[in-house]
Amino acid sequence: MIGLKNIRKQRKLNQQKVALDLNISREALSYYENGKREPSLQLLVQMSNYFNVSINYLITGQEFQKR
Repeated sequence: MIGLKNIRKQRKLNQQKVALDLNISREALSYYENGKREPSLQLLVQMSNYFNVSINYLITGQEFQKR
């Protein structure tokens, strides 16, 4: 989840604020950011909407590109 950590830092949000807004624990968010745990599809959609980026960006740190 490379993009998750990047977008949070770009927007100057701390883990506690994002976790509260997404209704998850700060520890869970940390695990997602560091690849120790994988979020559900439902949570990925919620994160994507929250940050207004694609799910692909949250996972890879890059927007989807057509080939």
